[in-house]
Amino acid sequence: MPERGGGESVYDGLPDGVVVADANGTVVDLNDAALRILGPGDWQGRPLRDVLPLIDPQGRDWWACTNPYDGLVTRVRQPERWLTLAREGQPDQTVLVTAAYRRDGQRKVTSVIVSLRDTKARSRSEKSGTELISVVAHELRSPLTGVKGFTATLLNKWERFTDEQRLHMLKTINADADRLTRLISELLDVSRIESGRLELHKQLVDLATLVERDIAGRVAAGEAADRFVIETADVPEVWADPDKVGQVVGNIVENALRHGSGAVHVRLAAEGDGARVTVTDEGEGISAEALPRVFTKFWRDARRGGTGLGLFIAKGIVEAHGGVIEAGSAETGGARIGFALPLGAPGHAEA
Repeated sequence: MPERGGGESVYDGLPDGVVVADANGTVVDLNDAALRILGPGDWQGRPLRDVLPLIDPQGRDWWACTNPYDGLVTRVRQPERWLTLAREGQPDQTVLVTAAYRRDGQRKVTSVIVSLRDTKARSRSEKSGTELISVVAHELRSPLTGVKGFTATLLNKWERFTDEQRLHMLKTINADADRLTRLISELLDVSRIESGRLELHKQLVDLATLVERDIAGRVAAGEAADRFVIETADVPEVWADPDKVGQVVGNIVENALRHGSGAVHVRLAAEGDGARVTVTDEGEGISAEALPRVFTKFWRDARRGGTGLGLFIAKGIVEAHGGVIEAGSAETGGARIGFALPLGAPGHAEA
């Protein structure tokens, strides 16, 4: 813990930094959150202006502008605003600041309470939001262009095309519409996972059936049947949401198809008090540097595209079931992604 120069603060339970100065402008209290922003130092007993050298967006000394001790006697607070904490020998730091003044019966300031909020978390959130918008815009553009182009062509030149040509265009429109639907579903899943609102409608689930159904659908859609190898054992049924677990299987198999090469091996096995599904491919695998990011939003192989949301969603669903998911290298040299689910017990739908 950085030095405080005193005991615990009554403000330690607050998430925002709090610095309190007395009637003379001397710091008499600060909480743990303020210490995390300011760093190590014996801050108590020092002038407030020295502890918090704040500069406004116009480059002016914020304390000279607000003048808390000698300014308007009617003022009891300063509105929240972005300021720069400009300390000598330290990199400038942007903080969100507001202040409140306590006054006595003669309207003299008895204390100044300054609240600070570090903007790093907000900056990360804003960056994530910006990246999400960029990814969504990119992924929406291609299918929307196809839908719009073929629809306009059919509407304006219907009679010029043969039935076979029209059927091809309509199939393309239908495929692009499916792609848009999947993207919207992914975005909704991300929102529910991050807000803790992912709903699970559980029942007894046969994992082997889910895997076989997923593979059969891919073969029917044109994937070569000999590209898949399914290894099953005596796997117990689990108490889970079949649609969500099927989505996990689909996302992991899709990742192997998109980023890997060769055969895709899907192995089911009992594991402790539950069951495990492991998917491996025969591609280049996942680099050691990339492994920690595999289940984060927007992780993807730049060479093969995609939204980078599939494995993030898979992780959220598996963990909502009380399971675990991990990634590593397969014995074949490719990537290995597996998840384990507990057997669970019948109960009500969960959120």
